[in-house]
Amino acid sequence: MQGASGGCECPETFPEVLSYRKEYTADYPPVSLIKQRAAIWQPPIFDKKQEETFVKKKSLYQYIAPNILAMVGMSCYILADTFFIATSQGTNGITALNLALPIYGLIFAIGSMIGTGSAIRYTLAKATGQQEAKKYFSNALIWDAIVSVIFIAAGLFFPGQVMRVMGADAVIEAIGIPYIRIVLCFTPFFMMNYAFTAFVRNDNAPHIAMAATLLSSLFNIVFDYVFMFPLGMGMTGAALATAVSPIVSILICMVHYLSPKSSVSFHFMVPSVKMLISSCSLGVVAFVGEIASAVTTMVFNFVLLGLDGNTAVAAYGVIANTALVGTAIFNGVSQGLQPLASEAHARGEEHEKHQILVKSIVTGIALAIVLIAGVCFFAADITSAFNSEQSAQLAAYAIPGIRIYFIGFFAAGINIICAGFLSATDHAKESSIVAISRGIIAIIIFALVLPTFLGITGVWLAFPAAEAVTLLLAIVMIKKISK
Repeated sequence: MQGASGGCECPETFPEVLSYRKEYTADYPPVSLIKQRAAIWQPPIFDKKQEETFVKKKSLYQYIAPNILAMVGMSCYILADTFFIATSQGTNGITALNLALPIYGLIFAIGSMIGTGSAIRYTLAKATGQQEAKKYFSNALIWDAIVSVIFIAAGLFFPGQVMRVMGADAVIEAIGIPYIRIVLCFTPFFMMNYAFTAFVRNDNAPHIAMAATLLSSLFNIVFDYVFMFPLGMGMTGAALATAVSPIVSILICMVHYLSPKSSVSFHFMVPSVKMLISSCSLGVVAFVGEIASAVTTMVFNFVLLGLDGNTAVAAYGVIANTALVGTAIFNGVSQGLQPLASEAHARGEEHEKHQILVKSIVTGIALAIVLIAGVCFFAADITSAFNSEQSAQLAAYAIPGIRIYFIGFFAAGINIICAGFLSATDHAKESSIVAISRGIIAIIIFALVLPTFLGITGVWLAFPAAEAVTLLLAIVMIKKISK
């Protein structure tokens, strides 16, 4: 090293700074140099890519956890309906509710397809800077209102015919008419609630979406009891509590939409068919996820009515309504991964997409093991909770049936997660194949074929068989997009 008069060469490492000779003090102050070099001599803990990956891995569970809680909370109000109706109306009440569930499924499926699909399109468009991103929310709500008109008309003018189409006899029809009428007339709120919660979740506020769903479900459960027992409103009270709950959810979501943090707002516009079709193509998974339970319930109802009448249908009502909780858990994982997977796809981050999928599947498998073990162990207690008349025949069907049926959730959890991932990463065709297989085609085939050889046991086995076949398809689809 030389002094300033001889052409100074500044020390390049921290040890060199410490050994700087005193004779150069006048030419180059060592204190300043030490501070300068010490400031930059910082060994990095993470590089930028490692830090981003760490944050995203943490964020995945921050999205999944509230979505699981929200979806389970949403399914709990159906369980509350089942429990209170069973207590108030007995086996016939459960049968009427179970025959009405496919109508719920259709309403929820359409609302979910439009709302979730539009929210995915919004996320993809926003990540790539497209101006039309801000229109998807408004378009979704307007189309929800348009589609709802059909259901409202059916509720006002044809509730009895709707119950008969679902398989109700004269006794069940009389019990079910007030329930189905109210549900159909409140269709706009059921459908719009999907858009409100999906856009809140995708607008970086998953905890508000969770709060909206949980608190609206709590409202439903509390007022189920209040309307049905202290006020003595029976099935009408159960329907009113359920119908008002999505309004509560929407009002809670407005906390986000009215805040400065929101990047989503409603504007009146001419509804776009093109945007609707584009959104629905990515909402097929959500649609099938909801319609699957409706199709399964309707097919199973008709098969069971032919095998052993209303008691068999009531037993399936216990199984189906409990299974809604299982489906909700995996729908929560699927919806939780969606915003992060969509963003990673839009930015071309293939490694991050793979990590999101793997972690989500591992989470799903762990949840499936806990769920199946819990249901198998408590099968008798679950059945007893909904068997207010202590029917021995209902228990004989439901206890072994629920154990067989829930085995299917090991494959179902993976299928739901894979279908959600494919949809979130803009693979509409592949996601549709997985969703339609598990929700419609495979389940119908097995539900019609297996009972021919195995009786009612064949009905319960249809769900695990359909999910096992679909799992093979899901593996093929994931490998296809990974090439």
